[in-house]
Amino acid sequence: MMVGTDLSMLRVLIVDDQSTMRSIIRTLLKQVGIGQVNDATNGEEALNWLKNSSAKYPDLIITDLHMDGMDGMELCNAIRRNEKLRSNLTPIIILTGDQDEMMHEVCRQLGAASVLTKPVTGQELLEEIQSVIGYTTAA
Repeated sequence: MMVGTDLSMLRVLIVDDQSTMRSIIRTLLKQVGIGQVNDATNGEEALNWLKNSSAKYPDLIITDLHMDGMDGMELCNAIRRNEKLRSNLTPIIILTGDQDEMMHEVCRQLGAASVLTKPVTGQELLEEIQSVIGYTTAA
């Protein structure tokens, strides 16, 4: 659990096949003080990055749902089922333009902490990040 208002130490992995969306999410994260961001263009690339033991494991993963190759749901499932990665309960937020609540529920059952429907504002993203990482403000 993180306490306080400093999110600058939070490490985030963005997974999206559209460079524009990766850039928008990176900008939103920067606006709320999160600057340690890596990105991947699809699920396979993200999984390879996560399996690289020399990389600092992210505190949070934000992934698109619909991508070519391995999509966000498959990535979430692969992370949760991988022996090396399964014990790591890093929160995963799935972003999607898909408003199908059944699809959102399947994502949550596969281990996503949250599903947000695009477009999202910086404030919405911040609140969701705070919620899934167990963030609390110092009393």
